[in-house]
Amino acid sequence: MSIITLLSDYGSRGSKISKAKALLLSEISTSIIVDVSHEISPFNIVEAAYITKRSYNNYPRNTIHIIDVDAQYNPEKSLIVSYFDNHYFITADNGFMSLLSKNLKPKKNIEITFDREENSSSIRTFVKAAAHIKRGGNINLLGTEIIDLKTFIHLNIKTHSNDTIIGHVIYVDNYGNVVTNITRDFFIKFSNERNYEINAKNIKFNKIYNSFNDAINYKVKREYREEDGKKIALFNSSGNLTLCIYKSNPKISGGAGSLFGLNYGDSISIKFINS
Repeated sequence: MSIITLLSDYGSRGSKISKAKALLLSEISTSIIVDVSHEISPFNIVEAAYITKRSYNNYPRNTIHIIDVDAQYNPEKSLIVSYFDNHYFITADNGFMSLLSKNLKPKKNIEITFDREENSSSIRTFVKAAAHIKRGGNINLLGTEIIDLKTFIHLNIKTHSNDTIIGHVIYVDNYGNVVTNITRDFFIKFSNERNYEINAKNIKFNKIYNSFNDAINYKVKREYREEDGKKIALFNSSGNLTLCIYKSNPKISGGAGSLFGLNYGDSISIKFINS
């Protein structure tokens, strides 16, 4: 039985999610439909790519992933199927695919022209493409092969004078944790084991922990620990530098994003100290 995942910026209010699933079930009722998330910030393909990178490899090879974020068809933005890392991605040519990996490229990209209705919603086109693939159809029959996809060039990591990394906030999660595009590999390669200071607006960090547990001194009795409310910088499970407040509740006391005043696109710098 095939699996189809859905990721969108629809939000949980309204009927768009149920309409999308109804279309899928009408075309391919035997598939398993998995909701990855429908709470992507509107039109935010960077956030969509971050969530997709963290999830798609957990599914079997040849899983079909529909990403309906900033995906309305227009003369400057085609709808595509990309076969990437043994998975099918059905989305828009809006730079999303370039954000999945800088090193690995799609094996094939097809601009969808097959049975595309003028002025129809992107999800209808995506569902028809998914149904074609699920039934064993050749993706070449969906349209025209294209070689070069659009590249998203904003929010790239920059370096300055061999002593500074400048990155950006790409996601604030449900706990208020602030995820940046500065990766562990990039940090290690650039740092040369130098001391450093992380600057996020007026908030400073001088240590990056391996995990939340690493940040808490369990040898100290609980009543004397620096624990709840402690500011922490760490590399998350995807290897992204993340700024956190330990056990904060964004709905009650605020999370790192709101308390540090950080939002999508804000700059984060790491200044290295040359001895």
